[in-house]
Amino acid sequence: MAKPKRMTDTTTASFFEEDYLVRTLGRIAHDPEVALTELVANAWDAGASLVDLTIPPTHQLALTVVDDGHGMSAAQFKGRWMRLGYDRIKHQGSNVEFPAERRDWRRRAYGRNGVGRHGLLCFASQYSVETWRDGKGAGFEIGTQSQETPFRIEKETSFLHQGHGTKLSVVVERHLPDPDKIREILSARFLHDPQFVVRVNGQSVSLADQTGLIERADLAIEGCPPAEAYVVDSTRAAKSTLYQGIAFWVNSRLVGTPGWVVGAEAVIDGRARFAKRYSIVVKTGDGWMAEVEPDWSRFKPGPKADALFEGARQYAQHVFASLSSTLVEESSEEVLVRNREQFKELSQLGRAEVATFARELVKSTPTVSQDVLSAAVQALINLEKARGGAALLEKLTKLDESDIEGLDRLLGQWTVRDALSVLDEIDHRLAVLAAIEKLSGDDAADELHTLHPLVTQARWLFGPEFDSSEYASNVSLRTAAEKVFKKRVSTDAFVNHKQRPDIMSLADATCSIVGTEGFDPADASLTRIQNVLIIELKKGKSTIGREEMTQADGYVQDFLSSGSLDGTPMFRAFVVGHEIAPKTTKEKELREEGVLRGRVVAATYGQLTRSAHQRLFRLKERIPARYEDVSGADLSAKVMQTATQAPLALLGAKRE
Repeated sequence: MAKPKRMTDTTTASFFEEDYLVRTLGRIAHDPEVALTELVANAWDAGASLVDLTIPPTHQLALTVVDDGHGMSAAQFKGRWMRLGYDRIKHQGSNVEFPAERRDWRRRAYGRNGVGRHGLLCFASQYSVETWRDGKGAGFEIGTQSQETPFRIEKETSFLHQGHGTKLSVVVERHLPDPDKIREILSARFLHDPQFVVRVNGQSVSLADQTGLIERADLAIEGCPPAEAYVVDSTRAAKSTLYQGIAFWVNSRLVGTPGWVVGAEAVIDGRARFAKRYSIVVKTGDGWMAEVEPDWSRFKPGPKADALFEGARQYAQHVFASLSSTLVEESSEEVLVRNREQFKELSQLGRAEVATFARELVKSTPTVSQDVLSAAVQALINLEKARGGAALLEKLTKLDESDIEGLDRLLGQWTVRDALSVLDEIDHRLAVLAAIEKLSGDDAADELHTLHPLVTQARWLFGPEFDSSEYASNVSLRTAAEKVFKKRVSTDAFVNHKQRPDIMSLADATCSIVGTEGFDPADASLTRIQNVLIIELKKGKSTIGREEMTQADGYVQDFLSSGSLDGTPMFRAFVVGHEIAPKTTKEKELREEGVLRGRVVAATYGQLTRSAHQRLFRLKERIPARYEDVSGADLSAKVMQTATQAPLALLGAKRE
């Protein structure tokens, strides 16, 4: 072994208080559970398959963390470990480097900012590192007592060592951890990968022995080898797991990356409380080996994999349904307790209404925060207080016999809530159509601030396939739109993102661009743009001619060639004006290598409203007086005050 050599620090440009690093590490420096979790995660990032923690019974004895990861050379240690705020992703990438014998393993790195490696400072102000690879090893003693640097190498040695790995050691002076508790926490946090074993004082915890194990069940997959599922409440031991979702094990090896997207379908919303609290492991034997890709990144597409995915999805949804009721009750009860004084003032019926509302809101929106839920419940309590029966009784006394019979029939077939929901939506759409008809025929109408916003909000005018809240913006569309439209307009057209973020003001038109996303069948962890809707509304009493259609055709072609889109979406572009010039092609198709990629359609406001009336079964003809005496501007104001499915931000627009 070479002689130790004393390191000299020549840095004098900055000065630090003693224990500066310890005092800036946050919980890592004070919570042994967090500190040891970070150190094990560091071993995960080093491509280890086994981590051995030795925790002493008393203070003043050595605590060690040994892993069989790729290890480091002396130069690598100084460049990575000794760099404050080391950016792992920038220098090493997001994928883990493995030793040669594990080169076919796949793993995503956990670390980001290089803080967790100093976890041993939780137990003392100085610690030791030994690391080896390629037959050579290096040892370092790290101290934090210098005022010139936050931490430095106090002593360095070199030695010969076969294999690869890293050993961390510290003499425990403070925060002595409990071995049994640490074992439970680490086994729960890293339970998703059977090829990563963590032992504490020589013992590990198997999946079947997890503290948070809720249930084990056999999955019945017809015509396929057996599979079993384990549900673990990771919060019983650890506060979170490294990954969330469903993990698939084949012959004690992880396939792909765990997640709540199985195949090409999302099982549940990953933001839900259930998703963050529970993990599911689907465990199979070697009978499934033939269904796994050689690099173990995923299952091979086929009927067996589809059957396994479907079985896992059904089981996860069953577990979610049985366990989420507890979460719903806990959340709804908590918010009612927060508002209990006002809640007690309501009538018995009012309390039942508010309690039902809170429960349904949590059930339908598992990601809702307690603050938002409390605000919603508070608003409903205030509405319940203000509600009175006098106005309703007055209306009932004025009904004639036929109206009373009609009301009786209505209440016999519908709940009041359902009837109001349907009638409100029908009334909203009829009001939109009436407003468009009036405004499009009014020479004095302010098109930009009345007519155009009405049309771009009401995507259902262009067909039932566009009547979806899924049509919104994303970064890919925004980038492509900037490339396409900045060729034709000045940069100040892309402003005013707060009022109508989906609208751009072009020189001769108003334009809205939205799209839908879906999971990529080739990579279920990614979403791609699937459909794009472009609505171009011409200004002034415009006529759509060959030039306008060619321009819209150019928009679509520019999008297709922009290189900025995720996926290969289908484009539908509508050019809307007051009339269409004779001999103008009203519909054009765009194809690439024989594949339909886009369609451009010319339409007038009259055509849009007539088609929409047909889809609404010409209901307006049965109640013509309801909208006749209201001006277009008043109808527009009424509609714009009504909640609608407006697109999310794409590009800002400057109003003229």
